[in-house]
Amino acid sequence: MSTDSDRSISTLPDGLWTQPQPTVPDLGAAEPVQRVRMPAAMVYDYSPGRARTRYLRGLEHKKILGERCPSTGEVYVAPTGVAPVSGLLTTEQVEVGPKATITSFCVVHIGFGVNAPPTPFVSALFLPDGAAVSLYGTVGEIDYDKVRIGMRVEPVWVDDDELTTSSENIRYWRPIDEPDVPAEQLKGHM
Repeated sequence: MSTDSDRSISTLPDGLWTQPQPTVPDLGAAEPVQRVRMPAAMVYDYSPGRARTRYLRGLEHKKILGERCPSTGEVYVAPTGVAPVSGLLTTEQVEVGPKATITSFCVVHIGFGVNAPPTPFVSALFLPDGAAVSLYGTVGEIDYDKVRIGMRVEPVWVDDDELTTSSENIRYWRPIDEPDVPAEQLKGHM
């Protein structure tokens, strides 16, 4: 073995593996700050594109719209204008749902944000009838320990005068009186 390929630490330039010593400024007799709470906000503009705009406008009319892949026939919600598997443009709009199936869920015990439901609550993925992918949301009108994969649900929409072009038009999803979908039928959608 040649000495040119010797890459042991002993052959590396001095200082490569050393770190500078941390320094702490002398604050004198001042009491150090232990914690500071500051409100923070981010304001941003979002340009959804054509496919996502059609989806958001559909929600404004209490419709869940997806787009069909011209190759596989699968319908993707919320559409991006391109099928994620084939990479082909999706232009055919398809209304899916509004009924759906819970494909996955978790029980949330830590509240977050001003619009979060009281804890514990269920956060879940919902596969709208006719769609190939699930949407995210919360489950309502049922105890958290009664929610299960395969449960059939429907969206609960905001009042008509509150409708906007937003996913928040669906307040939550509630159970409906239909038999559960067997988990085997949900493979590939979880």
